[in-house]
Amino acid sequence: MKKQKGFSLIELLIVVAIILIIAAIAIPNLIKSKMAANESSAVGSLRTINTGEVNYAASCPAVGYSASLAEMNTGAVCAGGKGIIDNVLGSAAPAKSGYTFAYAAVQGGDNLNDTYTVTGTPATVGTTGQRQFFSDQTGVIRYALSGTGVTVASSPLQ
Repeated sequence: MKKQKGFSLIELLIVVAIILIIAAIAIPNLIKSKMAANESSAVGSLRTINTGEVNYAASCPAVGYSASLAEMNTGAVCAGGKGIIDNVLGSAAPAKSGYTFAYAAVQGGDNLNDTYTVTGTPATVGTTGQRQFFSDQTGVIRYALSGTGVTVASSPLQ
């Protein structure tokens, strides 16, 4: 009798089953770590925006805070505001690392933008991130676990 070379079908099926079991364990952890990385990036982006707003208000005292995030990139209203933040956050509809950002400036009685709010919302709640983030001129970053509905009364990050 000749000796057969190679693997039997049973041996190959066992190897495939082991690979599938390992993948079933690893993929949920990979998704969780990706969401955590996206949330960390969103918090970093809010800190960048807060710092940029302080710089903009100092560079453009006749304006106050910027009217939009794009203004802190282009400097269209005040030349001192050009290039404070990058093209990604300083666009008309900023989105970065699975989060979209919404910015609103509030004009006070002296025609200066006295306050602002900025939120970071996951593009797909539960996939790109779980928490929604909020900040304003105070610089405190707050969050809501549901992915929506964060306000100035929400829990601050520790």
